[in-house]
Amino acid sequence: MAQVIDGHTHAFPPDIVENREAYCRRDDWFRLLYGDPRAKLTGAAELLESMDCVGVDRSIIAGFPWADAGLCREHNAWMAEVCREHPRRLAFLAIAPPTATGAAHDLGDAFRQGAVGAGELNADAQRFSLEDPADTAEIVEVCAEFAKPIMFHASEPVGHLYPGKGTATPEKLAAWLAAYPEQPVVLAHWGGGLPFYELNKAVRELTANVVYDCAATTYLYDFAVFRSVIDVVGLKRVIFGSDFPVLGQERLLRRVRAAVDAEHQDDLLHGNAERVFKLTKMEAA
Repeated sequence: MAQVIDGHTHAFPPDIVENREAYCRRDDWFRLLYGDPRAKLTGAAELLESMDCVGVDRSIIAGFPWADAGLCREHNAWMAEVCREHPRRLAFLAIAPPTATGAAHDLGDAFRQGAVGAGELNADAQRFSLEDPADTAEIVEVCAEFAKPIMFHASEPVGHLYPGKGTATPEKLAAWLAAYPEQPVVLAHWGGGLPFYELNKAVRELTANVVYDCAATTYLYDFAVFRSVIDVVGLKRVIFGSDFPVLGQERLLRRVRAAVDAEHQDDLLHGNAERVFKLTKMEAA
């Protein structure tokens, strides 16, 4: 059976998990997603437990899109620490508000501490514009220097509303890609539907360095999305990601294995993530 890398998960330091209300007062986006005490808020131990239960070999923890640079630095430091403790099981994406003073420096520090990319950057949460290249110029420069991809939160422009949906829709993402065509990018949540626009030649020319993850599929799309997107963009440009703990790893992994032909599962479940995030290939169990 194919090994599994979950390319899109979330985990938080103990102080945030234990003092949810205090952090809800500090960050509007965090309050939007986690203000309800029923919303799952988990640390590294819960992520590792889920991985062990469902057969995920490695997970990439995406940083939360804090608007405050200090909170981003604290989260980066914690992620770097837990990844050093579990180097074969966990990796992380560093987070910084793109327009904050010192954002590029903070990302550079995190890359030196082992971050495999930047993200999950969120234009709504962190108050930057995808349509103004200047807002992200400095972080693109440091990502290029360290040869790291950027993960962006993406939003479908139609469909149901939900907390955290945001407005990072395909036309805004396309504007950003036109400004930075050489930067490797991961667009979360199927890119808000952007892969379907790749049937348009002009859009397809913008997305040569883009891959899509399937985080939150069970919340957003029918499972026919896997076959449909692969048919349009190709197998090499889709990464497995669950969005744990927003959605569990087990159901999505089971459905992916049912939806995707066995000969294609190696790329989708681990090979593409290894390539994009430059991960050391896992040894067979």
